[in-house]
Amino acid sequence: MRPSLRTAGRTGMVLFTTAAVLSSAGCFGSSDDPSRHGPTRAGKTPGAKRSIVWNTRPTSIASVGDSITRGFDACSVLSDCPEVSWSTGTDVQSLAQRLLPSATADAGTHAWNFAKTGAVVADLPGQIEAAAARKPKLITVMIGANDACRDSVDDMTSPEQFRTTFTSALTRLRRDLPKTQVYVASVPDLKRLWSEGRKNVFGRQIWKLGICPSMLKDSEDLDAASNDRRQRVSDRVTEYNKVLKDVCGRDVLCRYDPAVHKYRFTTHELSKWDWFHPSKAGQAQLADMAYRRITAAAP
Repeated sequence: MRPSLRTAGRTGMVLFTTAAVLSSAGCFGSSDDPSRHGPTRAGKTPGAKRSIVWNTRPTSIASVGDSITRGFDACSVLSDCPEVSWSTGTDVQSLAQRLLPSATADAGTHAWNFAKTGAVVADLPGQIEAAAARKPKLITVMIGANDACRDSVDDMTSPEQFRTTFTSALTRLRRDLPKTQVYVASVPDLKRLWSEGRKNVFGRQIWKLGICPSMLKDSEDLDAASNDRRQRVSDRVTEYNKVLKDVCGRDVLCRYDPAVHKYRFTTHELSKWDWFHPSKAGQAQLADMAYRRITAAAP
């Protein structure tokens, strides 16, 4: 017997309501749940066509990371110099100077530096949380050197922990700012920096104060044990870069840049104070690399 229109209507309403409740409770599941899969592809919803496109001219920038982004030893010995930071500096042709109108870049109203000298990947979630409060259109990330630059190779952050922490930080950012773009620089080639910087007698003395001991201690020793130690550090940096590339590659609004690790810094581009961190000229080179990656039509 065919049900009446009124009965059919009530039945349909019950089914619709039940489906809505199950869906809101998560009973149907979702492949875009960030707690399950890490960073999501920004702006993506089930069944929806991806429409978000990378903006090559972001209008505000926040930087997170370590001493390189703070301009450490670029202006004076054992001191930060954020004015020459490759990302947000005002005394170098930084990303902020190239991408933002000069008035806003110089005033610091659209560019912020949350990096900290000595920071490791474990500090990244807190830095990103602080950066997210400014709601920048672009966040630049350079992290990992200090995870390899430990007192000994046994103290280096494991690749597994590095992945877990970096994924968590990017997932948190995506939850708070689904449309913010992210530029992730590769970790520099620390072994190359040792090879170039060890040519300077003064620099080798500064290294004895404790700069990157896993790579730089006993800098003139070329015995098998010393070479093996440096290679282990170099291999760990390679593993970190694989993590950065992989995690960033899962997010449509994240661009990983391998150019930083590949770049062969010259002595002119290294700090005249420690011959390891980038000088002002080195900071400008980092800005060049980032600018090319960020303004490219395709990653």
